[in-house]
Amino acid sequence: MTPRPRAGMDSNGAPADLAPVSPSTQIYLQVCRYIYMSPITVYCLTHASSLHLYLLCLSPPLESIYRVHSIMIPGSYMLCFQFVGCCLLLLLYSLRFRSSSPGHGPRSYPVIGCLVAFYENRRRLLDWYTEMLSASPTQTIVVDRLGARRTVVTANPVNVEHILKSNFGNYPKGKPFTDVLGDLLGKGIFNVDGETWYAQRKLVSHEFSARTLRELEVAVLEAEALDRLVPALEAAAELGGGAVDMQDVLRRFAFDVICRVSLGVDPGCLDPALPAPRLATAFDAAAGIIARRGAAPVSAVWKIKRALDIGSERRLREEVKVIHEAVMELIRSRKKERFLVNGARNDLLSRMIECGYDDEEIRDMVISFIMAGRDTTSSALTWFFWLLMRHRDVERDVLEEIASMRQQKGSSSSSNAGEGFDLDDYRRMRVLHAALSETMRLYPPVAWDSKHAAAADVLPDGTRVGRGDRVTYFQYGMGRMEAIWGSDAGDFSLDRWLTLPSDGTAGGVSPFKYPVFQGGPRTCLGREMAFAQMKFVACAVLRRFDLRPVDEGRTPVFLPLLTSHMDGGLKVTVRRRAVETTRHGAMRDTQLQLEKSIN
Repeated sequence: MTPRPRAGMDSNGAPADLAPVSPSTQIYLQVCRYIYMSPITVYCLTHASSLHLYLLCLSPPLESIYRVHSIMIPGSYMLCFQFVGCCLLLLLYSLRFRSSSPGHGPRSYPVIGCLVAFYENRRRLLDWYTEMLSASPTQTIVVDRLGARRTVVTANPVNVEHILKSNFGNYPKGKPFTDVLGDLLGKGIFNVDGETWYAQRKLVSHEFSARTLRELEVAVLEAEALDRLVPALEAAAELGGGAVDMQDVLRRFAFDVICRVSLGVDPGCLDPALPAPRLATAFDAAAGIIARRGAAPVSAVWKIKRALDIGSERRLREEVKVIHEAVMELIRSRKKERFLVNGARNDLLSRMIECGYDDEEIRDMVISFIMAGRDTTSSALTWFFWLLMRHRDVERDVLEEIASMRQQKGSSSSSNAGEGFDLDDYRRMRVLHAALSETMRLYPPVAWDSKHAAAADVLPDGTRVGRGDRVTYFQYGMGRMEAIWGSDAGDFSLDRWLTLPSDGTAGGVSPFKYPVFQGGPRTCLGREMAFAQMKFVACAVLRRFDLRPVDEGRTPVFLPLLTSHMDGGLKVTVRRRAVETTRHGAMRDTQLQLEKSIN
């Protein structure tokens, strides 16, 4: 049964007193409708400002006429109109690529951008970006693909200085970045900009400069190494060269250390007699899901899943709840403890409570530090031990420096685990510092870092940046640029560090050439503590144990997650190192000498 039209309306639902619309107007309106409602238009509206003007020209007739006239045109005409509309949009979008592409970067097509090349190189993105940056005269490329923001990627130190220092205010982390990490980090220092960031930075800068916190770290390192790290490796050695995953051991060790320094609690993650603590597994799961968010080709996918509370986003919510509840419970118990126990603790949580911050602010800051400290040092140390197993001459130089330093301290006994050094001693270890710095040049704990332009800008090399563009400086690629490091950029060489004047922390290299610890106002405050931890672990492990890869021919894969990992871990066999100390204090690995004589 056909419904009757309402009073004053014709059969199409339009006011009956309006003049009839001409066939040419009907056709025009239908073209407008199909162009305006096209899925391509929806996408282009968010990507090309020129299309806004174009579509605005179409919208008045849609609003003023089409709302009151429903027009029916044969289906064959509709297909034709859709085709013509898509062609117009493709043309306009192609003009955008011609005007914005710098001539160096992946090959791009209208609408889809470089999606084809991106898909073809999806399993080697780091090397692909590095190759393109090396081929670019400015070490800068522009990447534009379907489903992602226009991205400027640079390995040019002058550009990096501009982004991180000279025009710092124009390059905040931005909402796209904070949205990805916000559920876990909240308003912690690594996930905020502006005044909030400045206030937290000021507080944390004061705390990290306090000698009590640095002394606490050294004390925690000694206890954790003596009680857990060294016994775990000794247990493997007693099995006649038992195999362990050093990456897993180092991650567990780092989690215990950062929790004791930040929270004042010992999770016992490295204790083999205890199951993995729930807090540690929650951090692992949450970090993995957050990393997949950041790598998603289209952010709308994970946002929809979060809105519907399904799949990985539901798991993330559950894991974040575990983390938040655990930290909040510690905050409440620590506040009660203040009134019951005389004397203040020195851990970061207690010191922030003393400053009078709100509970949620303290929670977010503490979680940020745990996330920053749990994987960065363990990642660097994993690649450090792998490189030393490939470069035994460097390993011997490091061992000689450790032995020489121990002799100067009067600690020539091999009974302790490398403790006995203070922060000043670690600063004087130039060979070890060079080996760690060279490791992070080739395998940085964070492969790239991105900002989002608050306003349009032009980089020093002439690359144009639009408002809202993602701007990425690429640490992994910078470490391999011959334009920066010379023709031997791909080699593991300590000479590039030992021949430079050293300031004790950065090796005398500009932070914009070597932005592993960022640079400018956001320079990493924990840099010195990170080096102290890595040097402590290197001393404790190398002096006592000989590590050998289980698979000598394997070249591990570098995985750029929130922090980088070695795909598949670092499986090694552990043996006690046979060591003798010469009268000059130089350490000799007699086991290596024996193997050389046999070979």
